[in-house]
Amino acid sequence: MAQAHAKHHDYHLVDPSPWPFVGSVSAFIMAVGGVMSMKALTLGGLHLGPYLFGAGIIGVLYTMAAWWTDVVNEAQRGEHTRVVQIHHRYGMILFIVSEVMFFVAWFWAYFDASLFPGEAIQFQRAEVTGGHWPPAGIETLDPWHLPLFNTLILLTSGTTVTWAHHALLHDDREGLKQALWLTLVLAVLFTLVQAYEYGHATFDFSGNIYGATFFMATGFHGAHVIIGTVFLAVCLLRVYLGHFTPRQHGGFEFAAWYWHFVDVVWLFLFVAIYVWGYGGGGH
Repeated sequence: MAQAHAKHHDYHLVDPSPWPFVGSVSAFIMAVGGVMSMKALTLGGLHLGPYLFGAGIIGVLYTMAAWWTDVVNEAQRGEHTRVVQIHHRYGMILFIVSEVMFFVAWFWAYFDASLFPGEAIQFQRAEVTGGHWPPAGIETLDPWHLPLFNTLILLTSGTTVTWAHHALLHDDREGLKQALWLTLVLAVLFTLVQAYEYGHATFDFSGNIYGATFFMATGFHGAHVIIGTVFLAVCLLRVYLGHFTPRQHGGFEFAAWYWHFVDVVWLFLFVAIYVWGYGGGGH
């Protein structure tokens, strides 16, 4: 009887899981709550939007934590064979490609506005930009101060996460811990510097196209840095739990890929938004 249920293939057939259903319901509640909050909609005279939005976020975060915990447990049971790991890599690659296209949209918006600030057909844009870029009245941030400092911080963190990967491949546990700790310190420092920069910016998100495109692009990147920081922090915890081995460390590998993606996006942001915008862009 035992042989009848033995696995004779390299694939992993997952156990029944509630998390796809719970996650989809939570995401729906979060979306409904967000719309109700932004539109100030009521239900029975009650402003339930913020509460629904908060409940949805809690449900989504709980789903993420529980689902990924199940995936980690599967890996620790040895169910992630080499074939399964390859397919996980395909999935992570597709995810990063989708993230690339997400940022392409913000770059497109920024360059469309900066290259054609006085386009005749876009007469309303010409009115708000004054026909040149940066728009009239906008005092841009000097790219060679805090933005350059943050760029060096993030590039250095890319170096330290590569050091961590190299240490893991050579089963150097102490080097892995030191490199990951240093990466996390640099990641938090980047976020603090960006928050300070935002607090001292002379332009706002609303009321001008420069502020809208600037904060949307750099703000979403900042959110990705925070997500990547959490990703790496979980990896550090798993290192202390002894989860990773030189031959099986998919979770860490994906975190490193994600972090390098964040680095590359920031380089484009630094050149395109800080340097290009500071230099005058289109006329």
